[in-house]
Amino acid sequence: MASITAAFLGVAHIHTPGFIDQLKPLREAGDVSIKFVWDRDAARAASVAEKLGAATSESVEAILADPEISAIVICSETVFHKDLVLAAAAAGKNVFAEKPLGISGADASAMADAIEKAGVVFQTGFAQRSNPINQFIKREVATGHLGKLTRARYSNCHSGAAGGWFDKEWAWFAKTELSGGGALLDLGAHSLDLIINTFTPTEGAIVQTHGALANRLGTYGGEIDEYGTGLLVFESGFQAVFEASWVDKSPLHAPVSVFGTAGAILVQPDGVYYQSDLVEGADGKSPLSAADLPEAAPHAFRLYWERLLGRPLPVPLVPVREAALGSAVMERLYKSAGR
Repeated sequence: MASITAAFLGVAHIHTPGFIDQLKPLREAGDVSIKFVWDRDAARAASVAEKLGAATSESVEAILADPEISAIVICSETVFHKDLVLAAAAAGKNVFAEKPLGISGADASAMADAIEKAGVVFQTGFAQRSNPINQFIKREVATGHLGKLTRARYSNCHSGAAGGWFDKEWAWFAKTELSGGGALLDLGAHSLDLIINTFTPTEGAIVQTHGALANRLGTYGGEIDEYGTGLLVFESGFQAVFEASWVDKSPLHAPVSVFGTAGAILVQPDGVYYQSDLVEGADGKSPLSAADLPEAAPHAFRLYWERLLGRPLPVPLVPVREAALGSAVMERLYKSAGR
């Protein structure tokens, strides 16, 4: 495909400014042009349209009926994903939808059905799949170098709630009627995606889920979860825990650890430690060098455009069924936590 004409349906997400920046070199090269921007907030749409050299539109239907437009970017509040994705797929448009795909498993499954029926390209914003460390963990798990897997722990945290990130422009993140949930849904979705992508091929389906949510500062009321934990049990007996927080102040963290009967991978502030009885030299005594890890892949958003432009991808796009499974599992975790 020589060039792509696209449109934004919703620009409410906190990642929208970053996506505008990522589009700049593609627009300058003539690979991508943004024709229209639509948002429920007309002023917000106008601001983003100006940055993208696009026009605004008051009609989603008119945008989707435009034959020049082949690709859609959905950065709306999460609660509106379903209607926008279904409409875009029905119109035969390729879809990038921000994460998480849906608030409920049923909504996400309906979106996956529509995407598959339409046969359009789908991508979502799980950018951590491109990280060299996560690529390395996935590879070593797939090759069996850790033996029989036993347990893993993932952590994804920041101090957004404590720092007032959701006070003004991004306030909808802390309103459950628009976002569906707080820190576990927002940041935990990334860890859950990595767990699904990395471990379901070898460990089977997730058969048990247990969630715990908490709110200590109450910055945005008592309903939104400021931090939380999910415990997942797989068919094989493998267990994975993931944690997320909007109120972490310390830069000290150990974001990933994976254990098996023949080895372990520990991600620490000073690097990745790897021990395996099945890999020569993998003694875990010092962190791996950059040369030991795969190259960083482009951001998930950039991969969407590369795929549409017919270029080779260093990592695959996120399958829509994996995105839908993440939404379904997250819903189960929130329900088990009493939400």
